[in-house]
Amino acid sequence: MSNTSIQTPSQAAGDSRSQTYLLGAAAGLLFGLLTAYLYNRAAGESQVPPGTQRVKSGELIALGLTALGLVRQVSEMGRPDLKSNKRR
Repeated sequence: MSNTSIQTPSQAAGDSRSQTYLLGAAAGLLFGLLTAYLYNRAAGESQVPPGTQRVKSGELIALGLTALGLVRQVSEMGRPDLKSNKRR
């Protein structure tokens, strides 16, 4: 007899979710590292001494709202498209 295991649908869904979380974490890590690198490079190219440049509150708020919009768009990708299933 072989030791092949048969997965139930709930186990397969769990594996799919684990893969999605892992992919999302890796993408987030790469995106965060890239943005930190670009921010530091831009700050290094400026003529302002290190540590004296401050980020404006308005810029942080705008960036946060943009990030929330991106998260919302990604979450909407997981929903089924009900409009295309309707008959005309």
